[in-house]
Amino acid sequence: MSAIRRYLIALTALALASLSGCASLSECERDTAVGATIGGVAGSVLSDGSTAGTVGGAVAGGVIGHRQRC
Repeated sequence: MSAIRRYLIALTALALASLSGCASLSECERDTAVGATIGGVAGSVLSDGSTAGTVGGAVAGGVIGHRQRC
């Protein structure tokens, strides 16, 4: 298993564990957080781990997640 694949698995597990503590969030806030997490991971993967790609993906994912039901 490549180092990038292990990193992504660990990052995904960490994201899921951190989101499980968000039971008190509203549906809109939860969707925004999930979108930002998924966008950040996707941005990191697509940009080979660059900071700008990760942050850009997180911002885009957060905006998309926020617009779903808010």
